[in-house]
Amino acid sequence: MARPTTCAQLTARLILRRSIIDKTRRASLLLSLIVSASAITALTANAETLRDALASTYATNPQLDAERARLRATDEGVAQANAQFRPIITGNGTLGYQNSQTNPSSPTNGTFHPKSVGLTVTQPIFRGFRSINGVNVAEANVRAGRETLRATEQVVMIGAVTAFMDVVRDQAILKLRENNRKVLADTLRSTQDQFRVGEVTRTDVAQAEASLSGAVSAIELAKANLKSSRATYERFVGRPPSMLVEPKGLGRMLPKNLDEAIGIATQEVPAVVSALYQEQAARFNVDLIRGELLPTVSVQGTYTDTFEPSRLFDESRSATVTGQLSVPIYEQGSVYSRVRQAKHTQLAALQEIQRSKTEAQSTAIAAWSQQQAARAQLVSDMASVEANRIALAGVREEEKVGQRTKLDVLNAEQAYLNAQVNLVSTRRNAIVNDYTVLQAIGRLNMQELAAAPQVYDPEEHYFEVRRQWWGLDITHRDGHREHVDLWPTHGQAHESMK
Repeated sequence: MARPTTCAQLTARLILRRSIIDKTRRASLLLSLIVSASAITALTANAETLRDALASTYATNPQLDAERARLRATDEGVAQANAQFRPIITGNGTLGYQNSQTNPSSPTNGTFHPKSVGLTVTQPIFRGFRSINGVNVAEANVRAGRETLRATEQVVMIGAVTAFMDVVRDQAILKLRENNRKVLADTLRSTQDQFRVGEVTRTDVAQAEASLSGAVSAIELAKANLKSSRATYERFVGRPPSMLVEPKGLGRMLPKNLDEAIGIATQEVPAVVSALYQEQAARFNVDLIRGELLPTVSVQGTYTDTFEPSRLFDESRSATVTGQLSVPIYEQGSVYSRVRQAKHTQLAALQEIQRSKTEAQSTAIAAWSQQQAARAQLVSDMASVEANRIALAGVREEEKVGQRTKLDVLNAEQAYLNAQVNLVSTRRNAIVNDYTVLQAIGRLNMQELAAAPQVYDPEEHYFEVRRQWWGLDITHRDGHREHVDLWPTHGQAHESMK
């Protein structure tokens, strides 16, 4: 027979049990904190910022990579122009068969095999200033090509920013609509319960069902929009989006006012700077063509070694040095026509400068206006969300006491959802407009954003090839690393060319 439990024993057991429970709770709380911290760390590690997306775009986007290759091809124009200062060296050789018969007979009669090797060197001395003007034209084209690359970079970067923010927006909208579906599903259930007890009519149930069906349809549309945005993101960035973090505005990187934006745009926009260099190239091209009307001077040296030139000799050598002067007298009038044509092209290039500045000013004004409008709308939409939230809470309370109908509640919920969706879209527009302003003033590049660990330097290839005398390999080095390593798409291109 068990002994009766005393009061002291019961108290001891309760204290021990509470101690065990407290320890278990502490252990569970500690484990929860560890799991939460691990989850937060994992989310942070996997999160992708706009800077990450821009860095990936800068390194892998094929459109940007193709424009870099086009610029390197333009660099070769300087090498070709500098080649006009160098000599032309030509080697030649001959091998023949000759049979000679005369009557009466001669010592030269018989069969022999003449053969020779020779070398000709032609060094231009004066080409009517065409060599130096050709270099000037090529260098101006290179500088214009760099601005074209900068413009392409801006187009690609704003595309990546827009794609990033579209994914952020569509993800937020999908989440809002899914939450709205849950709310409407709860509303439908409560309405059906009220209908069973006779508190509402069948019309109220039908209205709740219609609202839920509309929410489900809106979710499918939101999913389709998100898929489209994700595809566009992958096209620009080179990889699917993963846990994107909504960025903040650019702040101090933007101009302080519209006048400052216009002043920067008319001086730094790639189209304006490119137009300046194109006009410079057109001006040098006039002098280049005009040089064809001037005399040219060159020196030519020839060396020939002939073996068995005849039956009488075993070998003969000859060397000559000749100075050549060529004076054009009349070239059918074509050169004069080309000079006039080049002058008209230069005048057109001057007008393009003015057009580019006017267009840059217009674009800057439009971008600045859109940015200011988006900021004002953001403040308005935030107030609208708060007002609709308060209104929805009030309508729900009034519906409970019979002062509002179920339709009023559904309308208030829809208005609140619309306000939230508008706010999400406006936030997206505000960020995109900030970067659009940066593009409009010509500063949307990696140097300004500092998002990439290494920035492509177009001058490196230019200085590598501008005075290169020979070589067929287009793979070059950035510092101490192969260019192929830095830009994988270039490496693929080089491999395909081998």
